[in-house]
Amino acid sequence: MHNLTTPIELRRPALVHYGSGTLSKLADWVAEGGYKAPFVVADPINAARLDALGLGTVACFGDVVPEPGSDNLDKAVAAATGADLVIGFGGGSAMDLAKLVAVMVGQDVDLGDISGPNRAPARKVGLVQIPTTAGTGSEVGTRALVTDPATNSKIATESPHMLADIAIIDPDLTMTVPAHVTAATGVDAMAHCVEAYTSKRAHPLIDGYALQGIELVGRYLKRAVDNGDDAEARAGLSLAAFYGGVCLGPVNTTAGHALSYPLGTRYKLPHGIANALIFPHVLAANAAVRPEKTAAVAEALGFEAGDEATVREGATAFCAALGLDMRLRAHGVTEDSLRAMAEEAHGIRRLLDWNPRDLTVDEIETIYRNAY
Repeated sequence: MHNLTTPIELRRPALVHYGSGTLSKLADWVAEGGYKAPFVVADPINAARLDALGLGTVACFGDVVPEPGSDNLDKAVAAATGADLVIGFGGGSAMDLAKLVAVMVGQDVDLGDISGPNRAPARKVGLVQIPTTAGTGSEVGTRALVTDPATNSKIATESPHMLADIAIIDPDLTMTVPAHVTAATGVDAMAHCVEAYTSKRAHPLIDGYALQGIELVGRYLKRAVDNGDDAEARAGLSLAAFYGGVCLGPVNTTAGHALSYPLGTRYKLPHGIANALIFPHVLAANAAVRPEKTAAVAEALGFEAGDEATVREGATAFCAALGLDMRLRAHGVTEDSLRAMAEEAHGIRRLLDWNPRDLTVDEIETIYRNAY
């Protein structure tokens, strides 16, 4: 872990509007910027409520799918031809595609030209991010993930040019999110915070955001699941997701996300539920090497820390109380795929190299079997 003297860089959008009703700020910002051809990237649910943006009739690619592949991205880029402003409107998948569309449209580049760190060209268009779930925190980040259909692996692209000009975080947009999605995305937000908090490259600048995010989830997630109209709980989760997004930039995630990725690429499980299924097991696996931070996480979530089994039981109970079935087999995962998933996850070194405990393929397979 880093200390107070360790240099670190923290990037966020130049303008962030947070709070109930802030979506109303969008139209004036677009007009003041002189944008004439805004283009929205959205999933089908949010594509059906474009009127909420207050921009009148607006062009839209409304076919973003969960865990989108490069084919989905290519269609979005083609549809955006002629745009001068890209608006990500939805969850993490829509906002990730919006980032990539913004640096690719009109640039004659493909994903292979820009994937990896700091290869994307400067944008020729504006970029707005508007989350409609409280999970990924993608609205404040510089990283985007899509799946390569040929290899079934995640392709990561990261660039300061993918940072939004403005992020509008209006918790009112999350009021209609179903309870099971609220639960899964809330655990995803918490996982971002926990993994950054316990990472080998954890930093005091980020620890404060991370712990506050975890505490917000502990305080508000069950309330929002039980009553989707609880405005305070929805706002608390939106803030937790924002804090999680702040954690992702300079620190990022570790084993929890590495182990969740095969669940998305192989079984098309939504990112939130994939992370929720893995979260208790990785927290427990890391407990012995991060005892003080694990104890702080446990306290924030309302259970007692202890040995690996105790932590696993407490974290699993927290997630199960949200109505989530925490067994991999209940989500279509087959036992004969666990070894292959372990090998695949073990190869995601950009995340696993920063996990506080080094995990072998066998140990990862054991985690999957415990979750199965």
